[in-house]
Amino acid sequence: MKRFKKIAVALAMGAAFAAAQAQQITIATSNPGAIYHSIGVAIAKVLNENGVNATVQPATSPNQFLPLVSSGEFDMGPVNLQELSYAYKGEEWFAGRPYKGLRLLALHYPLRVAIFVRADSDMQTVADLKGKRMTSGYTAQKTINPQNAAMYATADMVESDMKPVPVPSVVGGANAFMTGAADAFMFAIGAGKVREADASVGGIRALKIVKAADTDDKIRKHWPVGYATLVQPGPAAGPGIKEPTWMLTYPQAIAAGEKMSDDAAYAVAKAMYNNAAKLGELLPPFRLFNPKEMVGPNGGVPYHPGAIKFYKEVGIWKE
Repeated sequence: MKRFKKIAVALAMGAAFAAAQAQQITIATSNPGAIYHSIGVAIAKVLNENGVNATVQPATSPNQFLPLVSSGEFDMGPVNLQELSYAYKGEEWFAGRPYKGLRLLALHYPLRVAIFVRADSDMQTVADLKGKRMTSGYTAQKTINPQNAAMYATADMVESDMKPVPVPSVVGGANAFMTGAADAFMFAIGAGKVREADASVGGIRALKIVKAADTDDKIRKHWPVGYATLVQPGPAAGPGIKEPTWMLTYPQAIAAGEKMSDDAAYAVAKAMYNNAAKLGELLPPFRLFNPKEMVGPNGGVPYHPGAIKFYKEVGIWKE
């Protein structure tokens, strides 16, 4: 009897993949160079190698593409869990515009972000930014301002303690740094643009957060899902991490639209779950991805039913 059940499950999983093959899955991402573009490209490659047609569509940032995922114009896209929660509930920069068509498809590796300076700079910690030219504004990527505020708060600073250099996005901020218009810029570690900046200026270094007993409390006043972690140098960290460094960390997610078919969502969840090692080869930060943690705190956003079906089959679903 057990043998027949296994056969039935295998046939059902095969049918889900066949259905996903019949449609084109579109993955919205940030612009090339940004970490969410790299994440989208890695996931698309894994999907295509596993029989699921997927294409990447750059769309600046999650605060611009999440409404399009909600409406069904895009099927899915990488996003941090806090911003997905704000979009679904209509809070913060989505105030008065809740996007109830959003669904959570998966959690994946935690994002670590830092403020980078030139490797030969005398700045060592976030506190050393006082009076320096720091990228700000992020009009096309509003999730960055509260994250920066969280890092400044660990040093009891606010943005006005620095000289603001207005930029539209993290990619724009990195460009301003590389041209010499800014002394520092914020980015996720391991991203392509960070590697470009490192090569462009002859080396970069991440500023340290000075860890104290109340550091996480200070962070969460500005970024509720954030916390500080100690990041070790190595391939998963990428350039700029010269020694163990405390930095802002928070959970990441794959957002999907409610119009995405159950079969497609099932296929994406399965491909990610079964190809964690491959994702880590394609994008080193994915080496932190634990498939058994694809289900977790959801920020109030319901999981996609197609993904739930897969998670129940592999025994990681939690009500």
